[in-house]
Amino acid sequence: MTILEAIILGIIQGLSEFIPISSTAHLTIAGHYFGLIDPDHPEKWTAFIAVIQLGTLAAVLIYFASEINDTIKSFFKENYGSNKKSFKEQSSESKLGWFVILGSIPIMTIGLGLKDFIRGTFTKDLNVIGISLIVLGVILFLAERVASLDRDMKKLNIWDSLLVGLAQCVALIPGSSRSGTTITAGLFLGLKRETAARFSFLLGIPAIFGSGLYEFYSEFSNLSQDDLLTLAVATIFSGISGWLAIDFLLKYLRKKSTLLFVLYRIGAGSLVLIISRSI
Repeated sequence: MTILEAIILGIIQGLSEFIPISSTAHLTIAGHYFGLIDPDHPEKWTAFIAVIQLGTLAAVLIYFASEINDTIKSFFKENYGSNKKSFKEQSSESKLGWFVILGSIPIMTIGLGLKDFIRGTFTKDLNVIGISLIVLGVILFLAERVASLDRDMKKLNIWDSLLVGLAQCVALIPGSSRSGTTITAGLFLGLKRETAARFSFLLGIPAIFGSGLYEFYSEFSNLSQDDLLTLAVATIFSGISGWLAIDFLLKYLRKKSTLLFVLYRIGAGSLVLIISRSI
């Protein structure tokens, strides 16, 4: 992998991680185009994707630094020590901490259980990616049609966190998109578009952190100095583009629907299926 390829892949990762169009799909398509995916060792590509996601994790931590700080402080203050409160009495900031923890349980358990499957060739299959892009695009469209859009972060509850957390597991299917599945679930639950996106980003923190560190540790002994350099470059650029994508999407969803992304997913998925048949 060249430095230029690493920069391009990093930008793709950052932009598509938070916009509901599937970072795995776009990275894998780019990987096939650049000839970077080894069919005999598909797990290396999985590891590359997971590690450069740490850049987008940094983007979330920086963008939501104040909100995350308030959540952590309130969570520890209201759950431990002399100021401990029952769950019902806790502030919305402290409850958000619980919701992120509870919502992360499904992806942590299912992700670990299916880790060998995820690292295999199925998740690099262009037909699977194309179909997922289209199907989840249609489901997102349906969510937009039925969404009440009348609930903000203060109205989140335990069931919301668990259901959105389960939806996050669907993102293990390449092409579905972690942000896409979680935002879609949020819309079905009546969350405002911006609220659904904001909770999606925060919920992704444990999942991205866990998978990134696990894959980096698993592949570290096989990485050369050149590999480490390209990983670092891709991760840095994914962080920069990721921050821009977060800022864009939150502002966009305050006034507009996700229809643009629905159309993009269906168009991109159709194109991928056409390309896969010609290879």
